[in-house]
Amino acid sequence: MIMDVLVVAGGCDPPARLSDRARYVHHHRSGESLTALVGDLRARIPRRVAVTGPIDQTVPLAAALRDAGLPTVLLTDEEIPIDATGSLTGVEIRTLSDPGPPMDVVESVLDLIGNTPMMRLDRTARDLECTFLGKLELFNPGGSSKDRIALTMIESAERDGRLRPGATIVEPTSGNTGVGLAIVAARRGYRCVFVCPDKVASDKIALLRAYGAQVMVCPTSVRPEHPDSYYSVSDRLAHEIPSAWKPDQYRNPDNPRAQYETAGAEIWDQTRGRVTHFVAGIGTGGTITGIGRYLKERNPSVQIIGADPEGSVYSGGSGRPYLVEGIGEDFWPDTYDPSVVDEVVAISDATSFATARRVSREEGLLIGGSAGTAIAAALLAARDLPHDAVVVVHIPDTGRGYLSKLYNDAWMADYGFLQTARTTIGDLLATRDPSLPMLVHTHPEESVRQAIAILREYSVSQMPVIKQEPPVVLAEVVGAVTERDLMDRAFTDPDVLDRPVGDVMGDPLPTVGAGEPLEVAVNRLEGAPAVLVLDSGHPVAVITRVDVLASLASMSR
Repeated sequence: MIMDVLVVAGGCDPPARLSDRARYVHHHRSGESLTALVGDLRARIPRRVAVTGPIDQTVPLAAALRDAGLPTVLLTDEEIPIDATGSLTGVEIRTLSDPGPPMDVVESVLDLIGNTPMMRLDRTARDLECTFLGKLELFNPGGSSKDRIALTMIESAERDGRLRPGATIVEPTSGNTGVGLAIVAARRGYRCVFVCPDKVASDKIALLRAYGAQVMVCPTSVRPEHPDSYYSVSDRLAHEIPSAWKPDQYRNPDNPRAQYETAGAEIWDQTRGRVTHFVAGIGTGGTITGIGRYLKERNPSVQIIGADPEGSVYSGGSGRPYLVEGIGEDFWPDTYDPSVVDEVVAISDATSFATARRVSREEGLLIGGSAGTAIAAALLAARDLPHDAVVVVHIPDTGRGYLSKLYNDAWMADYGFLQTARTTIGDLLATRDPSLPMLVHTHPEESVRQAIAILREYSVSQMPVIKQEPPVVLAEVVGAVTERDLMDRAFTDPDVLDRPVGDVMGDPLPTVGAGEPLEVAVNRLEGAPAVLVLDSGHPVAVITRVDVLASLASMSR
């Protein structure tokens, strides 16, 4: 129905289908001045004022608004007392509920969160004896499992007064939690500010902005305590923005509680209690902790297996960067309970991406890279399981947020995950002198004098500056130095020889993938003295024009 104003009596909450249609909702309290209310409503020039609530309060209220000359309709399913009908002359009376049999519809998008389906992944598991199932969290309205925790965290904060009308939600997120929070915020009228690491796909950032959120991007390569990390920036914004509330998914107990109460119970019911193994990626730890705890309470013998990117702390890494998004950490969140998890399996970026692409093509199920990590770990865990085992893999999100990355052949080739030609840059590397190190490099804290010594020792003219010893990932490459630049600086200022390389280095070298054709290297060498070669996301070598010429000469013999 058309209404400009909804007046709600009795302190109750109206159905969403009514409040959503009203341009203005007024909660009328007992004893409130009718004169002030009428004046406010007249100023809005309403076409229709709807009144709802307990019948003993709405009848006199509707009559008073009619007497004030306002077009009034009373919405109720209660029986109107006979002695009150005369006072409602001129008031339109409608039922509150829809007439006829109930329609199969939900009140809002929030009612679509949860109750996601389970699917057999029989093509993926064709070499396994056991039952292999995927819990398809991509069917949540925001496309991920994070919708669950977003709704639970916001509702909990509303109940205890931490989140008030008109507040701003501030959260560090790799995308999916932000989408879930943005969806709930859109329904509840909150503003959102999200802080994302720079490895997040542009598709995800665009999606957050599509929901009306403000997004800030911070470097991935800094430690969590660094002032520029996305954790630190979100803390600062939460203190600076008036009425800000930070859900803090890494410490909020409502995170694992949401998964315990919803997804955990769903998995148990959907498998009729037959689940024997549950596999999930570990990000904040809330999903595997909440679901794992629920399943183990029902059956302590259920095995809970964590899937983790290589380099993440959960599988013994130092937290060094990796390319898979949404899982893995460089610190231990409070929302992760390691006592729930029986085993953690480390999976490489290359395996994660290859598995995701394979599942999407074989099962017709477009999944993200972290789902590829989880499925790869589940396939390893299920290799020797008997036919009566039931493995459930948590599929946290859809692959639509990664179309510019793991589903983009050019991006995959650029990072060395795909071979796109018969004669590749990797073939060039195979012809180089094996006695020389593949990746001659220096570190930002070493002196310029030491860097020059390295250049001379290996007879190279340029090298990358990296934060760690190889193997490294691209995010740990912080710059480059060239023989010519160092010579120019040392000639004009001899004191520069004892300064750290990090003070004088230039921008990082352009990159090429090891599986890309030589023409790509030739094109990128037009504007740079050298290029950095990536293999499965890891920098492995530097090549120059001389290297390309030598390779072409050897191939023409």
